[in-house]
Amino acid sequence: MSRISLELAGLREALQMALSAIRTSKLRSLLTLLGIAVGVFSIISVMTAVGVLKNSIEEGMTSLGANTFQIQKYPVFQTGPEDRRRFRNRKDITLEQAMEVREKATLAEAVGIEIWEFGKTMVWRGAKTNPNISIVGENVDGVTTNDWLVESGRPLSNTDVEMARPVIVLGRAVVDKLFPPSINPVGETIRADGKVYQVIGVFAKKGSALGGNQDNFGAVPITTYLEKYGKNRHSVNIMVKALNRDVVDDAIEQVRSILRAARKVPPGAEDDFAYFSNDSLIKQFSDFTLYLRMGVLLVSSIALLAAGVGIMNIMLVSVTERTREIGIRKAIGAQRSDILTQFMIEAILLSEIGGFVGVVLGILGGNVVGLLLEVPAVIPWDWAAIGLVTCSIVGFVFGVYPAWKAAMLDPIEALRYE
Repeated sequence: MSRISLELAGLREALQMALSAIRTSKLRSLLTLLGIAVGVFSIISVMTAVGVLKNSIEEGMTSLGANTFQIQKYPVFQTGPEDRRRFRNRKDITLEQAMEVREKATLAEAVGIEIWEFGKTMVWRGAKTNPNISIVGENVDGVTTNDWLVESGRPLSNTDVEMARPVIVLGRAVVDKLFPPSINPVGETIRADGKVYQVIGVFAKKGSALGGNQDNFGAVPITTYLEKYGKNRHSVNIMVKALNRDVVDDAIEQVRSILRAARKVPPGAEDDFAYFSNDSLIKQFSDFTLYLRMGVLLVSSIALLAAGVGIMNIMLVSVTERTREIGIRKAIGAQRSDILTQFMIEAILLSEIGGFVGVVLGILGGNVVGLLLEVPAVIPWDWAAIGLVTCSIVGFVFGVYPAWKAAMLDPIEALRYE
């Protein structure tokens, strides 16, 4: 038999003995690997949840079209009450300021202007929605900059805006709530927040983002909106689609300059408005969760360190209990390396079982967030691999001393041990 075959046979025998030892002391083994499982679970569950949220932004919250950025009063992510108070004191972005951007932004292909109302009810004949529908006043470019596609009927037109027509384009979720499948909503008349509108189109489905439904709204001409609600009710959102990808950054700077001048922001003072694009949303989210991930890694590292100490203690107890067994193995020809390998494999195996349990539970726990947000499940393969490798390292580091102690036992003294 070759040397490699002998070594493989020895490893197989050591693995079998390690499994047998773990099965023999089930409760002790369970308590040992529990610490490892908790540490790995905390890492994997948070990283899975972060991955789910990131996918929700990338796949669902890409509400803006390509090469498009949005300007609004509040930033997307706010870190606490102090931020909210500071941003709340900002002046609203007015319709006149938005129109100035539209007239002067030479690097823009389209400038969408919109104002939102939330928590409204829509009624069609006997059917009625919950009071959770949004109504948005849009100019024509707003359909383009929001990347809305019309599934049936037509979008808002310049004539609709100029004449302030009482027309509306519905999101798919509103149509599903109000109209039976056999009814074509285009041409029907509905009542939205007490005002009568004619349905001229239906937007294609966009899905959910961070728990919100992007199809639960109706878009009306911005002039119609102003007739109903007035122009000073809410801050205006401005969406700018740059001429092409290469000039997006220049377009952002141009629009910032126009808006700062329109809002009389002093030179050197920070912007009193926020802007974002699809790419910046993802970056902001990563920055926003950085300290959360670092904190979880720190706590998990402490948990894994404590679990490693537990493994060392259990292995030392195991060595003491199996002293006579070690003596018998040495008496029939086992080398120190064989004993060392046996106990090292047992320590690593304990860690890996705990790590595997932690990875599985962490992925399941993290994807609960995805289930609540109705986004696809995420499996963080990279962090799962890192978790399992870390478990192997923990088992190796904290299993060295007990294994070395077992390997160095004197066979005669070991056989005398009772």
